[in-house]
Amino acid sequence: MSEQKNNRTKWLHLRLKPEEYDKLHKDFKKTTCRKISDYSRKILLRKPLVSTYRNQSLDDFMTEMMRLRSELNSIGNNVNQAVKKLHTLGQIPEFRSWIITYELEKQTLFNKVEEIKNRINKIADQWLQ
Repeated sequence: MSEQKNNRTKWLHLRLKPEEYDKLHKDFKKTTCRKISDYSRKILLRKPLVSTYRNQSLDDFMTEMMRLRSELNSIGNNVNQAVKKLHTLGQIPEFRSWIITYELEKQTLFNKVEEIKNRINKIADQWLQ
């Protein structure tokens, strides 16, 4: 059974006057569309649009939370890389005790980061519905 691909491969380019572009963006922001391309496609293909009030503060909050989630992932990666380098110094007794202490603190941090990420994902799922 072959699956039919729904990739969009054709481009449509158009030029607008600044006032036309502003009107398009103003109308776009009144809909539930996430991207201007989705909005434009629906207009051109005469598909139904859902116009509704969007909670701008929630949109801003979710944008910030998604940025924070990315930063948390980066911090976790950096910490893991640092620990891998420190493990090469495990022969020195002071480093060995520091590594053991660090591992416990790292696990606590990672548990909290995971809890934050799960909460962000839960809020994001509700936001996207």
